[in-house]
Amino acid sequence: MKQSIKFVGLDVHAETISVAVAEQDGEVRSLGKIPNEPVYVRKLIKKLGKPSQLHVCYEAGPCGYALYRQLTELGVRCDVVAPTLVPVKSGDRVKTDKRDAKKLARLHRAGELTAVWVPDPAHEALRDLMRARLAAKKDQLRARHRVGKFLLRYGRRMPAGITAWSQKHHEWLITQKFEHRSQELAFVDYLHEVEHANERVARLERAIDQAVDEAPEEVRVVIAALQALRGVAKVTSATIVTEVGKLSRFDKPPQLMSYSGTVPSENSTGEKVRRGAITKAGNAHLRRVLGQAAWAYRHRPSRSAALKKRQEGLSEEVKEIAWKAQHRLNGRYRHLKNKGKDHRKVVTALARELLGFVWAIGVEVERAREKAA
Repeated sequence: MKQSIKFVGLDVHAETISVAVAEQDGEVRSLGKIPNEPVYVRKLIKKLGKPSQLHVCYEAGPCGYALYRQLTELGVRCDVVAPTLVPVKSGDRVKTDKRDAKKLARLHRAGELTAVWVPDPAHEALRDLMRARLAAKKDQLRARHRVGKFLLRYGRRMPAGITAWSQKHHEWLITQKFEHRSQELAFVDYLHEVEHANERVARLERAIDQAVDEAPEEVRVVIAALQALRGVAKVTSATIVTEVGKLSRFDKPPQLMSYSGTVPSENSTGEKVRRGAITKAGNAHLRRVLGQAAWAYRHRPSRSAALKKRQEGLSEEVKEIAWKAQHRLNGRYRHLKNKGKDHRKVVTALARELLGFVWAIGVEVERAREKAA
């Protein structure tokens, strides 16, 4: 006898979970709220029936993947869905937890929801560290801006020939004196905050080096291989791997490009085809590091000493893909610039194509490791 599947929608909050169930061929009904605690989740699953007959979903959000992992351990199939891809009726102006749970259950039954990739604990731990560094870099930039704007208000400009935030720049900063003690105190505090931010970034980068060395082998080999690409050092490579996961889970490069949100938007109808700016409907962290790496391809193909060092010990296949990327992307850059395209749009186009080479290297390394095993 064929088992009847129950589709369960959960609207998850920090303290409560609203529950709704859609029978396979029946109505959608609300089951009320339960506290967001493991013991109550276990009671709910026991009440709903056999775990093998349950298909549960909830939206990705600030509560993370703890609920997903608990349900998986209980033998329940669970999907964490992308909130931005949940269909919304334009005329629906009433939103409650109960209605949201019922909508999730109904759409899950209809197959209209898009599940996100759920990282394993090792991936998530390294990703948290990468994002902590990003937060520290943003705070460092704000602190530096405060110092610069403070000096600018009093007509202080660093001498020509000095690079901003270099050792010489720091030596110049500490020589600055002000007429009033209040100004001195404010400037010293701003400068101290910059030094504190520098130490914080350096500390996190040392932690990232250690975490990458201690990561599972399947993660380490891909992080090392991606560094064969120009503009992709350890931090960028680790960010790509922790944000994407296993690259071979994408069958083709365009799927990875779509995941990053770097593909053009489109609004076509009938005979008219209209394409616009990139969708940005994807992983923003991945898109950011790709944009930064793509700037390196405005220079003609070459292998610097640092790049040669990063490529040591890598297979010839990986090196060949990286060298092909330099020729392809540099030629693409010159072609688009000669057509008069805005440089930011050009770099965005390069970032999208760079993902194709990232995918190729990732798949090559992952398949080679599977064959060796």
